[in-house]
Amino acid sequence: MHFQWYPGHMTKAKRMMQENIKLIDLVIELVDARVPLSSRNPDIDELGKGKARLILLNKADLAEDRWNNEWKAYFESKGYSCVKVNSKKGGGLKSIQAVIQEACKEKIERDRRKGILNRPVRAMVVGIPNVGKSTFINSLAGKAAAKTGNKPGVTKGKQWIRLNKSVELLDTPGILWPKFEDQTVGLRLALIGSIKDEILNIEELASELIKFMTKNYSGVLADKYGINEDQDSYACLKEIAEQKHCLVRGNELDYVKASNLLLEDFRSGKLGRLTLEYPEVQDLA
Repeated sequence: MHFQWYPGHMTKAKRMMQENIKLIDLVIELVDARVPLSSRNPDIDELGKGKARLILLNKADLAEDRWNNEWKAYFESKGYSCVKVNSKKGGGLKSIQAVIQEACKEKIERDRRKGILNRPVRAMVVGIPNVGKSTFINSLAGKAAAKTGNKPGVTKGKQWIRLNKSVELLDTPGILWPKFEDQTVGLRLALIGSIKDEILNIEELASELIKFMTKNYSGVLADKYGINEDQDSYACLKEIAEQKHCLVRGNELDYVKASNLLLEDFRSGKLGRLTLEYPEVQDLA
């Protein structure tokens, strides 16, 4: 299964970010806590050179907390500020203002020496599609300041949002990169919904998720769907279709419906808190 999705608007969005980076003091990068490395656009490090950096492990409530802590320590060891957040429910957001001020203390001190007082920190919010940038901004601002959607590619242009007297945020569209060198990365991004489902073979994707689950989270699918996990992934998918009465005309099993149901249960956290990649080992999918 080959993964790639780089529509034309992403090229335009990347150019816009490059043009605006000179206005920015801090780059706030959202990653999905379930796949923290795979959900990092490698272009962001080049874009953010010389800027203060903050990584937010978003959707931390959907990932195992022990791995969230490991990933936080991993990123901090690389010199980034890092906070675990759950933008939908507001978890971890209270600490963000203080972390922003701490990450930009050198810039604030430089301004003070020049006699510039109270100039707000300007932060660019970046991340790949569907990691929750707009939800994060709206939760932090306490209002619907940014457009949100549960499909990748909703935020089309840049938006400046003034949080308060001390912080201004620049929301940017989610962008991927032109080519995934490692198709495992593409698989993980497809699983979390950062690549449009419409361009994927959804049954193959569900099969890959079943393989990962039975290997790394044995018993979860059996408990959730009442299936036998000791069989190949397509046999498991067939059982899920049977158990959930996924049928088309003529009482044929509807594998696409069963696949979408499984993926939705995973993405929404109904299968529990799951982490798909780990700091020490990157080849588990």
